[in-house]
Amino acid sequence: MIPLYDRNPTRKTPVVTLALILANVAVFIYMLFLNGSGSDIFFYRFSVVPWEIVHARQLPMAALQQLFSFPISIVPSKQVYLPLMTSLFIHDGWLHIGGNMLYLWIFGNNVEDVMGRIPFIGFYFLCGLFGTFTQVAVHPNAFNLMLGASGAISGLLGAYLILYPRTWIYTLVIFFIIPVPAFVVIGFWIVLQFIEGLTSAVGGAGGTAWFAHLGGVAIGLIATGIFYPVLRRRRDAFKAEAQPDWRR
Repeated sequence: MIPLYDRNPTRKTPVVTLALILANVAVFIYMLFLNGSGSDIFFYRFSVVPWEIVHARQLPMAALQQLFSFPISIVPSKQVYLPLMTSLFIHDGWLHIGGNMLYLWIFGNNVEDVMGRIPFIGFYFLCGLFGTFTQVAVHPNAFNLMLGASGAISGLLGAYLILYPRTWIYTLVIFFIIPVPAFVVIGFWIVLQFIEGLTSAVGGAGGTAWFAHLGGVAIGLIATGIFYPVLRRRRDAFKAEAQPDWRR
């Protein structure tokens, strides 16, 4: 199942969601103009490496040489904690950024509308950080580069699941686009991440940070659940404003 769009209008223009999409796309376009070694160095400098987070220092020389096919003498020093933020804006390929930005738009605009712009920014980065730390906790000695906005966007799915569980998500199922309730689409996605996460825990860190997804959606569910009474009142008030009053 691939969600394509929903029919859940927002009250205001989702400025933060659009800004995040533009920022991610801008970084991706910039990376397209980097040459081979420049691209590899960029990926490394601004992506999270679990081993570096745990040990609070750059990878040892022997490990660095495994990452690069050229002399590591040209690799600049790295601030190992800066990528906790910068990695959320880096994507490896068109499919990676296309999928993430699609999910960010479908689920982010309504969450931003209910939370408000400033709280939404904090929520987004909280989910991204928690997702990263979850992956690091599961694979603390991995040398794999962690990058992408998936952890943060996973948190948005958790928030959407609580706020709009019955909203129709128009979803590509095999060759057909059909409306599916949000709780089915997101629930299926969570189960898939859980299965893939268990597989990666047995087989090694692998290429996809499944536990970053699980950590992101978990903190998204928890944080939204804590503030649900306030968010529910805001959501219901917005719905009431959108409904025509036929008694007038």
